[in-house]
Amino acid sequence: MPTLPKRKPEKARAPLVPAWHPNFRNFQRLPDTKPVRTVFFINGLAVVVALVLLLFVAYQEYALFTVNRQIAELEAQIERDQKLSRQAVTLFKQFQEEEKKILDLETFLRSSVAVSDLMLDIGRTLPNRIALRSVAYRDTGVIIRGMVRGAGDRASGEVSTYVEQLRRDRVFAELFGNISQTSLARDPQSGRMTFELFLKFKSAPAPAAK
Repeated sequence: MPTLPKRKPEKARAPLVPAWHPNFRNFQRLPDTKPVRTVFFINGLAVVVALVLLLFVAYQEYALFTVNRQIAELEAQIERDQKLSRQAVTLFKQFQEEEKKILDLETFLRSSVAVSDLMLDIGRTLPNRIALRSVAYRDTGVIIRGMVRGAGDRASGEVSTYVEQLRRDRVFAELFGNISQTSLARDPQSGRMTFELFLKFKSAPAPAAK
């Protein structure tokens, strides 16, 4: 009967070493097996920041455009209002002038008297050496023209005295705001001194002196 081979002891067995072979793989060309790369997060964050900045710039531009449009509208409105304001000021000045005329007319109507009563008052205050030539009734007052008997110096004094007498008279002081002598000259035909007085109603403009 043949004998069985005997097992060799453990120390006698050679160690098992995996077979060596060269690694020919190109890692740069191999597909990336990492599901999500860090670069993706960086790029995504950069895109988000860019979008936020773009929206911010767009909002600022829109706000600036809105402000410029409002400024243009306000400037146009101011220009229109200035034109209307100038017209209103002109109309107001015209209104003031017309109002003054109305007030002057109202004052004149309140202060005016009948011509007959005025002639009686003029005759009452007329000095003996003064003769009347005419009495003109105007909107602003009464014009008295007359003639003085006597020499030039004395005639001038007579007219001045007559003016002061009219100013002190109660009736004339109530009707007239100013009584003045507007002219004094010698009449070449008669050789006497002629004069002109203006009795201005209250709140009425006086005529220019001759």
